[in-house]
Amino acid sequence: MNRDLKVLEEKIGYTFTDFSLIKKAMIHSSYANEKHLPKYECNERLEFLGDAVLELVASEFLFYENSRMPEGELTKTRASLVCESALAFCAKELNLGAYLLLGKGEDATGGRKRNSITSDAMEALIGAVYLDGGFASAKEFIHRFILEDLENRTLFFDSKTILQEIVQAHCKAAITYRLVGEEGPDHDKSFHVAVYVGEEEYGIGTGHTKKAAEQVAAYQSILRLRGKNIK
Repeated sequence: MNRDLKVLEEKIGYTFTDFSLIKKAMIHSSYANEKHLPKYECNERLEFLGDAVLELVASEFLFYENSRMPEGELTKTRASLVCESALAFCAKELNLGAYLLLGKGEDATGGRKRNSITSDAMEALIGAVYLDGGFASAKEFIHRFILEDLENRTLFFDSKTILQEIVQAHCKAAITYRLVGEEGPDHDKSFHVAVYVGEEEYGIGTGHTKKAAEQVAAYQSILRLRGKNIK
């Protein structure tokens, strides 16, 4: 396990002085329960701390990047940056699920790919970096792995709404999402969804829920439309 976490350290570009912190950040409550560890040995306390640090860094970033954005819009934008699906997306880019310590039952039922678990681990990792290296190290981590390429991330998370706006502005055809396939056991199923503009297929997405697959399909459709200079 320690060797695997050294790989994670290399991925994030941060070496822990207190290596026990990164290990604790990866301990899910199901593992702690299975190993009869005290409740405080799982990553939930680090998650609590990381959540607060993330909110502050995201708030500061948006405040300076959007000098004329009113408070309501700032709050809404921040919420989209730090929500479960956004953090799970960032965790997936780090393959964070592979490093988690899960109980056998949670592992067997697809816990490594579950958004609620990987997003919490992302916050716990932020908390661990903050405790080990201070606010500057945590801020650098957040900027690199959560706030970088923000325009593209926002496009992805708001893909269905953005696609609807583009289509209404240019061709006014109906958008439909059609389930075209599914595979895997019930606890780890993948759905394939195609998005149609009128009767023409524009993109196909895959996800562990139908909603996630629709989001990916919409994103692919936007990229295709932008390739045609339709914005």
